[in-house]
Amino acid sequence: MDLNTVVEVCDARRRGTWRPGDAWLGGGTYLFSEPQPDVRRLIDLGRTGWEPLRTTPAGDLEIAATCTIAELSRFGRSARWAAAPLVEQCCRAFLASWKIWNAATVGGNLCNALPAGPMISLTAALDGGCTLLSQEGEVRRLPVRDFVRGAGAKDLRPGELLRSITLPARALERRTAFRQTSLYGLGRSAALLVGTLDPLDGELAVTVTASTVRPVRLSFAVPPNAAAVREAVEHAIRPEEYFDDIHGRPAWRRHMTLRFAEEIRRELLEGSAR
Repeated sequence: MDLNTVVEVCDARRRGTWRPGDAWLGGGTYLFSEPQPDVRRLIDLGRTGWEPLRTTPAGDLEIAATCTIAELSRFGRSARWAAAPLVEQCCRAFLASWKIWNAATVGGNLCNALPAGPMISLTAALDGGCTLLSQEGEVRRLPVRDFVRGAGAKDLRPGELLRSITLPARALERRTAFRQTSLYGLGRSAALLVGTLDPLDGELAVTVTASTVRPVRLSFAVPPNAAAVREAVEHAIRPEEYFDDIHGRPAWRRHMTLRFAEEIRRELLEGSAR
């Protein structure tokens, strides 16, 4: 779609460029999907030269905000971490064409803060941390689960930029379980839950996304039974936090959340097949 209100495209490498009416341009798959009447300039991140993916000396995985879904998918298929299969599962949850995969970015998916954003699911489940840069050069860090605050709402100040998301080495070595459903065969995710099991201390974690307006993390220091998991879900998610749109009513999303949480518990703790 043509953005007929945009009068200029600027280079993001120049500090202090951002001003009201600007929008950061990564892959552009959302920006160019619908009218943006308040946008006057695009600040292009395409020339920043950020390395899409890199492993730090500590073994953490740093994902640049400009990393495309295609780049992340290729990397995940070759990785040897225990949690590596989760990368491809979340990439596939887009159900998008190869054109979108080669343009859409991990950072854009987080910054849109849509409940069904599968990069939110991936990074929140693996204890991802966001690195944010201000126009003055200030660096701010916060967990993905705190960055996404609600449907379309994120903790991003005016002019601030999501630079990268870091997944800690310990999280990458966890066993994972993945559950996702949509109302339609090629529909948007209505519930997407990820379970992880820490090999060191045995902690089970279940991260709820898509069915809720924000990521919700449930942690169990000791192996829970079915009743404990259900009670944790009911306690952590208020009725009004279940998302309500044409892709699923809240009551159904709650039902699928409870069902998937129990399936994940059985898979990771009891070895039950799906």
